[in-house]
Amino acid sequence: MNNLLNIAVLLPCYNEEGAIGITVSGFIRALPGCQIYVYDNNSTDHTVEEAKKAGACVYNERRQGKGEVVKRMFADIDADIYVLADGDNTYDPSAVTKMIESLLDENLDMVIGTRSIAREAYPKGHIIGNKLFTGLISLFFKSKLNDVFSGYRVMSKRFVKTLPVLSDGFEIETEMTVHALHHRLAIKEVPTLYRNRPEGTTSKLKTFSDGFKILNFIIFLLRDVKPLFFFFFLSALLGMSSLFIGIPVIYEFFQTGLVDRLPTAVLASALGIIAVICLFTGLVLDNMSRGRLENKLISYLSYEIPQRGITTTNSVDYNKTNGDNISSRNKVTASTDMIS
Repeated sequence: MNNLLNIAVLLPCYNEEGAIGITVSGFIRALPGCQIYVYDNNSTDHTVEEAKKAGACVYNERRQGKGEVVKRMFADIDADIYVLADGDNTYDPSAVTKMIESLLDENLDMVIGTRSIAREAYPKGHIIGNKLFTGLISLFFKSKLNDVFSGYRVMSKRFVKTLPVLSDGFEIETEMTVHALHHRLAIKEVPTLYRNRPEGTTSKLKTFSDGFKILNFIIFLLRDVKPLFFFFFLSALLGMSSLFIGIPVIYEFFQTGLVDRLPTAVLASALGIIAVICLFTGLVLDNMSRGRLENKLISYLSYEIPQRGITTTNSVDYNKTNGDNISSRNKVTASTDMIS
């Protein structure tokens, strides 16, 4: 591994006492000299103390939600390569070297650590939901991904700094994947081990409620990045409904010369008009979306890709000497900001 590169490990946390210390220690062993950043999200246990004791720089994000934490991390931290993982010790830190090597050797923007599916570590409902949503995203964006919900990712600086994070919860992984696919960025999946959580710790992910939130967010993203597809589908649905309701009325009119079911005729006409409006809305928004895409790509190209032997900072020791440049008002200290 090239020691000149400035590598930052980002660990968003909420009540991960008993797991965060092991996670931090694992990444320190896997990437000696890198800086570990733990952003606590209003934990009520001893997550903060455990992370600090393990050797991480700990900060606090008071807006609740994983998406809010990741948004703050991406804004605060400057590095050449970003490693994002969960603080629950379910991801294998030793796999990070292979993921970073892939990022550098193949000039990628994101490497996703796909999770091995072990029944005891991966609930059945999560497996079904992951396959369903992965299939939907692969269909919409013509990709062949296997795990869009993996929280284990290695990313380039130009990817992180040009990603406008809009999600506030567990939808963040979906947003990062869709952003990469929509902009046709170079990404790759690397198989990694997915382990059981340490005994005594609990998952924060709720299968059904978070699943519905993710589905709603996928629909939102589809409307945002593929407006022509979204509104054409809506237009076709409304148009077919209009025909289904209106054809009997038209047939009756040609037979009798009368419109006996006036409310039905009005409804069919209204649906037809709305269908046409949706179609033209999609055309207009698609043109606007293309302009936004061009602007994002121009911004993306303004950043250099990380290369071996080249860094935007002096050395990896930059993290040790300047890691506290992040605004101190949100840095957690054991004496003042510790949440009991």
